[in-house]
Amino acid sequence: MNKPAARITVLSLSFLLFAGCATTGVAPTASPGQQAAIALLEQGKPREAAQQLEAEAALVRGATRSQLLADAAFAWHEAGDDARARMLLPQVQVRQLAGASRQRHALLAAELALADKQPAAVLQAQGTLQPDLLPAAQQARWHLARGQALEAGGDAFAAAGARARAGVLLSGSARTDNQRAITRLLAGLDDAALASRSAALPAGDPLYNHAGRALIGRGLPLPRPFDRDAAWQLDTGKRPPAEADGYRPPVKMAVLLPLSGTLATAAAPVRDGLLAGYYAEYRRRPQVDFIDTRGTPAGAIAAYDKAVAGGADFVVGPLGRDEVDALFGREPLQVPLLALNRGKDTPPAGSAGFSLAPEDDGIMAAEYLLARERGNVLVIGSNDDTGRRATAAFRERFAERGGKVAASLSVGDAPGDVSARLRQAGAVDAVFLAVKGSQARALAPQLALAGIGGATRVGTSQLVSGTGKAGEDMALDGIAFPSEAWTVRGAAGLPAASELASTLPTARGGAARLFAFGFDAWKITAYLEKLANSTQGGLAGATGTLHLDGFGNVLRTPAWSTFSGGQPVPIGDGR
Repeated sequence: MNKPAARITVLSLSFLLFAGCATTGVAPTASPGQQAAIALLEQGKPREAAQQLEAEAALVRGATRSQLLADAAFAWHEAGDDARARMLLPQVQVRQLAGASRQRHALLAAELALADKQPAAVLQAQGTLQPDLLPAAQQARWHLARGQALEAGGDAFAAAGARARAGVLLSGSARTDNQRAITRLLAGLDDAALASRSAALPAGDPLYNHAGRALIGRGLPLPRPFDRDAAWQLDTGKRPPAEADGYRPPVKMAVLLPLSGTLATAAAPVRDGLLAGYYAEYRRRPQVDFIDTRGTPAGAIAAYDKAVAGGADFVVGPLGRDEVDALFGREPLQVPLLALNRGKDTPPAGSAGFSLAPEDDGIMAAEYLLARERGNVLVIGSNDDTGRRATAAFRERFAERGGKVAASLSVGDAPGDVSARLRQAGAVDAVFLAVKGSQARALAPQLALAGIGGATRVGTSQLVSGTGKAGEDMALDGIAFPSEAWTVRGAAGLPAASELASTLPTARGGAARLFAFGFDAWKITAYLEKLANSTQGGLAGATGTLHLDGFGNVLRTPAWSTFSGGQPVPIGDGR
């Protein structure tokens, strides 16, 4: 038998013994030297800790020696010297371990098993132990190792659960990457498995809020409201009691928008949409102050501070992504807010985020095609930021759910002749078009000539940009796209979109989408408490049906439309 195989066999036997043995129940009393070494380990000095622990182990016997050697092996692992850690492990009597040393040994065994591509041994090493005696960072690693092992064993839902337990202990990019992995794991489940296993999760399970997001994304009902513990509670203490329909707006509200600067053009329809909703309400309304952020992070911070000083109990805005990141970075926030863009991080406790991000369009389009059992798609996206973000999100979600991207093309404002590239894509059953209407008009006949015209075609909300001439837009007939509920079926509290567009410049053309967005910002603010506690139906808004997930993100289910005779027309519920 070669040496690597012998090493793995010894480790595997150690894991089996570890999983099957009972603790002695009494941890050896730590000597001052051992305590000092563990302190070095916790201070980020693992090599010094390992050397000191080995020196201490040389002076004792029995359970104390096993305890010291186990901790020394873990410290060498932390120092990046796994060879030394593996040399010490056979000298450890696992039955003699207890307390934090036992849990550190289990973590070490699990991570070495992963390195040896032995996922089953990870679960054997961890057994029934819980890493409650370990520091937060090591607890996170424990759950991540378990998640990887469960995924390798084919249980994606349980793997997502282990990662969700790690997620509450992570921060920054590590937390973001872990959330992406959870989304990927849940995306691989069919609707029935996702629904049944989500419903079986106990209250407070950290996976439930992730699973709930996945359910809403597929148009499935929640088994119960999202879990909202002390990490996310809406402070409505200053507000009068809610009306029978859940209406409970703030007492004094500040709206932070870039009323000057490069984003002022986008801010105007958002402002007017919010005011349209505000003045359509006949019941108690809050005092509203509009504060200019000038479209900069510094301006957003100054505007927020002014709102707080002015006595606002709720803030809407800011609008720019950099502005949102600047305020989210000040967590905790003295006054909660509804951010009008997606930040790099989840909203701070008690706050929420609402956006019309291109990524959302890509995810919606992927779910639209998957619901129609389309599994082989050609992706065509514009080469601008919006197109790139939408196509990236589409590809990720489509692949997570088992779909295949046959080919991906990037086109400019004038796509030109791409027929050869279309033919290279081969046979597909769907086409995703993250392009403007003018680009899609140039692409549609080329798709037909390439034999792809009969495939299911779905676009993004960009599709209506640059349209309006029925004769030319007939080339878009049959392409489905997510649209605002207001333009498709109307919205309570707003005149018909066509009627308002004839009198208000900020409610026509491309601005109409931002107008609807501003209207919904008011609705969310006034019904946030109801939204936080709902399970089905959500809140009917101008941009679609709105839900608030367990992390403070507003999720939107759009209306769906298609072109017919060169005119946008609704497609029922889009399912």
